[in-house]
Amino acid sequence: MPKVKTVRRIKSHKVASQKEWLAARLKLLKAEKELTRRSDELARRRQELPWVRIDKEYQFETGEGKVPLVGLFRGRSQVLIYHFMFGPDYSAGCPACSSIADGFSGFAVHLASHDVMLWAVSRAPFTKLQAYRRRMGWTFPWASSFNSDFNFDFDVGLTAEQQRKGGFAYNYRREAAAKADRALEGRETGKWREAPESGGPVAEMAARCGTDAATYLRERPGMSAFVLEDGIVYHTYSTYARGLDSLWGMYQWLDRAPRGRNETEIWFRRRDEYGKGASKDCCCA
Repeated sequence: MPKVKTVRRIKSHKVASQKEWLAARLKLLKAEKELTRRSDELARRRQELPWVRIDKEYQFETGEGKVPLVGLFRGRSQVLIYHFMFGPDYSAGCPACSSIADGFSGFAVHLASHDVMLWAVSRAPFTKLQAYRRRMGWTFPWASSFNSDFNFDFDVGLTAEQQRKGGFAYNYRREAAAKADRALEGRETGKWREAPESGGPVAEMAARCGTDAATYLRERPGMSAFVLEDGIVYHTYSTYARGLDSLWGMYQWLDRAPRGRNETEIWFRRRDEYGKGASKDCCCA
């Protein structure tokens, strides 16, 4: 069982009186309120984006059998899809996507009661997804897009040829040939970026998925939103890379911890892999 990797930064920190702390906190509060208002404005602008009609037929394998894209709505008018990195040649889902998805089961029921279906979609065959879902104890719906163009059309999957030649569009920019090394891009994880052939964090993540770095990076994380109106499905929004940052629940908590994200390497594991490295006081120990 792998040990938990942690970074402990020992450095002096300013110590103040309660009065001094309150003055500093109120100054920060002003900036936080500005950010909140800016976030509200961005949410409004997302909702004002034009819609793109989806005329192409996509088929997904689900627990209810094969369904088209409209079948994912399950009576709701909106669908949010998390593009989960789990390729056909993976033996397990991406650890980063897994840590993001750990929160889905809890709030999927709330979204479903508010006219929004939440799904994860991956290219791995459905049997692989189901086995991994059971392992992780998840209950949110997960569909396979195996043998579908869905991942490729929404820029979260590329072929070996595209990887060799370059020009693949991810996160709204074109990538150079064989430089697809930015599938994981957190605030500080930019320090982890290394070319797949050099080993390092990307190779480590690939190994934890039972594959090589190049194959691992032919899948990409993202999320896409769709709406159903008058029987027609429209694509409304997609985001990738650090656009997913606010959906990664553990980081929202770490950003409020005294030492923040406090990372220089990939420290997290799948929830059932912390083992002896987890604190005895942790709920997953």
